[in-house]
Amino acid sequence: MTRDFLPYGRHTIEEDDIEAVVDVMRNGLLTAGPKAAEFEKAFASQVGAKEAVVVSNGTTALHLAVIVAGIERDDIVVVPAVTFLSTANVVEMVGGKVVFADVNPETGLMTLDNLKDAIARVDGSVKAVMPVHLTGHSEGMAEIYAYAKEQGIKIITDCCHALGAEYSDRGKPGDGKYEDFACYSLHPVKSIAMGEGGVVTTNDLKAAQMMRLIRSHDMHRDEESFQHSDMALDVSGQANPWYYEMHKLGYNYRATDMQCALGISQLKKLESFVEKRRKLADFYDDALSSIGNFVKPNDRSKDCLSAWHLYAVQIDFEVVGKSRATVMRKLSEQSIGTQVHYIPVSSQPYYRERYGMQNLPGAEEYYSKTLSLPLFPQMEEADVKRVVDTLHKVLTV
Repeated sequence: MTRDFLPYGRHTIEEDDIEAVVDVMRNGLLTAGPKAAEFEKAFASQVGAKEAVVVSNGTTALHLAVIVAGIERDDIVVVPAVTFLSTANVVEMVGGKVVFADVNPETGLMTLDNLKDAIARVDGSVKAVMPVHLTGHSEGMAEIYAYAKEQGIKIITDCCHALGAEYSDRGKPGDGKYEDFACYSLHPVKSIAMGEGGVVTTNDLKAAQMMRLIRSHDMHRDEESFQHSDMALDVSGQANPWYYEMHKLGYNYRATDMQCALGISQLKKLESFVEKRRKLADFYDDALSSIGNFVKPNDRSKDCLSAWHLYAVQIDFEVVGKSRATVMRKLSEQSIGTQVHYIPVSSQPYYRERYGMQNLPGAEEYYSKTLSLPLFPQMEEADVKRVVDTLHKVLTV
């Protein structure tokens, strides 16, 4: 690639993507037009779900899923400690209670044993669990799903890293095989970009219809749903053309037609984007194998063919005698961007104050060693070699 600086992630926007957005700006409705429905149909087909509901970003997708799943005040939801803030925050937003699960220290993923341990700490019944497909991988979803269903627990998967991933047995994350709802982010560093954008997939038509209402202030315009006929109807008994009703609290979580036009164009390229990410991951695996056992890629799950949203490695910073901050700064000086995914959410001041200090050794170990290296479709094998060679030099000199 031609750019000197390699960020940890970057979108790929091409002329046909730009033209798709410009066409809407020139000829279509900027919002509340036909592009949302068109994008939803294409996204559902891509994932293998019956329904897809597009919203403004990944957090609003998670929030809608939690609402429609029936999570209410004081309901208990299990969330892996290693995830982005929003996975836990949306539970708090509806008044629920978060119980943090530990993770496998080699992958950052919640296992069935981690889930069972979290439930054993609960004083009360668990309403839902939110597995996170961290870095585009998943682990033990069949076992987690079977156990959760036995316990009457709903499953909301955080698939924000997983668009384009595939299960090794059959299907894809978000197709409804192992979840009631799946939530995606279409932020610029994700598998495809909408600027900002999010999607919830489900096989529950009624739930999808509810989400489409809630994303637009729960405004009902169909005559059959009207509850106040004295206001809805004119003197002849016909519905007033301007009339609408709000039956419950809703939000402005709509995506614009410009975003959806970009999403439609990008979705056509998903397969090629993911194929390139997988090749780059293979290049990293080969290059890292020769630089020492103080750096290793995350363990691979046998259950999933990753979409490789991120390429995360584990570095034994104690062994190399350098702090992670020092390594990141020195890499940045060589025009290589890195990031940490993630600080355990359970350690955030808000959650420490709310639930106290958590003993989650797997999450702490994973966090202490993880570092995300540059990975995005515009990179080439030479870029991977440059990253690995520079990392090796920074760690050993």
